[in-house]
Amino acid sequence: MQISANVSSIPASKTLEVNALAQELKKKGIDVVNLTAGEPDFPTPDQIVQAAIEALKMGFTKYTDSSGIPELRDKIARYVSERFKVPCGAGQVVVSNGGKQAIFNALASVVGQNDEVIIIDPCWVSYEPMVLLLGGKAVHVKAQMEKEFVPSLDDIEGAISKATKAIIVNSPNNPTGAVYDEDTLNGIYQIAKKHDLLIISDEVYEPLVYDKEHISLYSISKGDRTVLVDAFSKSHSMTGWRIGYSVAPVEIAKAAAKIQGHLTSNINSITQYAALRAFDVDTSYMKERFRKRRDMVCSILNDLNLSYVRPKGAFYVLIDVREFERDDVKFCMGLLNDLHVALVPGSAFNAQGFVRLSFATSEDLLKEGISRIGKFVRRWNR
Repeated sequence: MQISANVSSIPASKTLEVNALAQELKKKGIDVVNLTAGEPDFPTPDQIVQAAIEALKMGFTKYTDSSGIPELRDKIARYVSERFKVPCGAGQVVVSNGGKQAIFNALASVVGQNDEVIIIDPCWVSYEPMVLLLGGKAVHVKAQMEKEFVPSLDDIEGAISKATKAIIVNSPNNPTGAVYDEDTLNGIYQIAKKHDLLIISDEVYEPLVYDKEHISLYSISKGDRTVLVDAFSKSHSMTGWRIGYSVAPVEIAKAAAKIQGHLTSNINSITQYAALRAFDVDTSYMKERFRKRRDMVCSILNDLNLSYVRPKGAFYVLIDVREFERDDVKFCMGLLNDLHVALVPGSAFNAQGFVRLSFATSEDLLKEGISRIGKFVRRWNR
């Protein structure tokens, strides 16, 4: 039986081999320091857990509106209106199975066969596969390390063709931790407006900006031609609950709701009621802990003379290992086999020659893991 061309075009995950080996080593009783995690290591706040239990006891276990329960959509609309100073209504909100489905819904609303979507590299691993699944083409624009991984507006505009339908913007960024400045975000909006493009603004890390206030592209555009994608995953340590949302122009929101209605009906009903409680929970302690870890990790990396860009948001550091090994997968496999530290190869994010370290784990593990990385790279200086 032949697999569809769209699915066949999706590259295999470059992280699977490393993760599989890490699991094998753990099974053998080897002390593996795993610094690949893309999720907070904190438990979901108890108030949210209790809200889910209450919902179960009250029998809220049936289908909901495919766009989400009205109470939650209203709450999200009010939150976005207040947070970003852009009036929006519940009719613009679609609650989805994590931010991932929200992004796919937005793309599927406008992308057809051979349409193009601009993606800024280094980029999150799932953007391009989503475009390919829709029969579209990903057009990559490289953000340079020398410019702190903030993209050039000229490069973005130069990548636009008659087939371009959308641009995906991710700030704070995974995997670089880059936070785009206001001029860059405004420039992207002006380009999208000039060329009649949809902007998909992935802001799931927006609560984790460390050195200044988060600047939202959705706020800059005032919601024009912009889909805001957010989630409770990073902000409230709810990755496994699978709940995100999009706020979009009404016509895009209606299309997204139609797509979601056929793919998944609604998302988990209990999760939706739990998320209602999340708005009343203070999670600033997570941000402060991540900030301290960021500072600690950067200090140790500086002592090791490793090359990287200090992350301004999210909980990742992208480390340049090209002076040691041009093949980042080979670097990660060697590090895991020899000193038992798991990192994500940068090529998974279209950042060849780099590796991603997550500081979403304990300070003790971070110190131990980076110490081992230091031992590993010192081999090249002998």
